[in-house]
Amino acid sequence: MILRTLARFLSAACLMPMLMAQSNPKDAKGSADSPLFPNRMPGYIISTYQTQGFTSYSFRMKPPIPVEGKYTRIGYYLSDPKAHPGGLAIRRNYENAIMAAGGQVTYSDDNVSVVKAVRNGVEVWAEIQAPLKYSGRYYYLHIVEKEAMRQVITADAMGASIDKDGFVALDIRFATGKADILPESQPIVKEIVALLNKRSTLKVGVEGHTDNTGTPDSNLALSRQRAESVVAALQSAGIQRTRLTPAGFGQTKPVADNRAEEGRAKNRRVEIVRK
Repeated sequence: MILRTLARFLSAACLMPMLMAQSNPKDAKGSADSPLFPNRMPGYIISTYQTQGFTSYSFRMKPPIPVEGKYTRIGYYLSDPKAHPGGLAIRRNYENAIMAAGGQVTYSDDNVSVVKAVRNGVEVWAEIQAPLKYSGRYYYLHIVEKEAMRQVITADAMGASIDKDGFVALDIRFATGKADILPESQPIVKEIVALLNKRSTLKVGVEGHTDNTGTPDSNLALSRQRAESVVAALQSAGIQRTRLTPAGFGQTKPVADNRAEEGRAKNRRVEIVRK
């Protein structure tokens, strides 16, 4: 009985509770916890934050493995040095968190742990840099959302599609469950601006669509918000609002099978429609 109780205690201790990553005024400006790890170690703030739309990062395994995709680097800082849990505890927390989410630990030594998981149909790799003997107050996450380099559709190609079909469907990506346009989709927005500048009399509808994840009502609202977000981005680039009509259709007009992630990805789209 004592041994079983001790084993349960040690197991619970290994899964040290992390705080929910609420907005912290001391976090670096524009930073955020990774959606893969929405929780952070207790007492830490984000001290450094860096993102790149597409790059290659070599994960510190033996041998190193390069992974290409959207890269994020997050540095965490603990103000109270006496509360530092140690590098091993930090890495074990993240290892346990990824395994609880259905992911796996692919490599671990005394300095780093490398883990990976599938999130929203995308393979995500993460490196937790927290050395075993580290007595400081920092740890770092290096995260890559794996994907092949995407070719951005040009303004001329958009125009050709609108001339032929009356619309063009665009893979504009947003933060999960939100209407914030992700940085990697800014080139697509710029091409829409270029199209509308070339065709100064063209008026378009900006129509948001979602997959069937969530409720119909929430998806309808989200699709409207995303359409408005694109319109706002076009307005800020100098396009007159009178040329833009936002609308949201939620999950009501799928173009692919929602039972598979490939189909859901196609259904999450923004269409530019000739008026």
